Amino acid sequence: MYAVIRTGGKQYRVAKDEVIAVEKLAVEAGSNLDLAEVLMVGDDKTTTVGSPLVKGASVSAEVIEQARDDKIIVFKKKRRKNYRRKKGHRQDVTLLRITDINAPGAKRAAKSGGRKAASKPKTKAAPSGREKTDGGDKDGS
Repeated sequence: MYAVIRTGGKQYRVAKDEVIAVEKLAVEAGSNLDLAEVLMVGDDKTTTVGSPLVKGASVSAEVIEQARDDKIIVFKKKRRKNYRRKKGHRQDVTLLRITDINAPGAKRAAKSGGRKAASKPKTKAAPSGREKTDGGDKDGS
């Protein structure tokens, strides 16, 4: 079973017993964490897609450690101007081990590409009060 979660502005595809590095979370090493922003849950036979989240689904994880990612080099240069700047950056990350994927009460996504059941017909939007003109003068002449 796998899930797609959202944390730190990014999406991750996770499975049980996987170790992932996410943006720094304010939790201590060794504690347990419950991630509620689950976008999709699936296994070999079925897939559940949320709109935008799967209701009642969560992913449990254990915090392994708070660490720093590998250093990246930020280098700026403007040719022929003698302008060069070199800076290093190390992002703070949290290492998580996924312990369980919980998906109760989730809707099942349709396997076929068929249409949804009959829904309300769409209505026209009310006019905004601004109408297009033929590009004439402002005084209307």
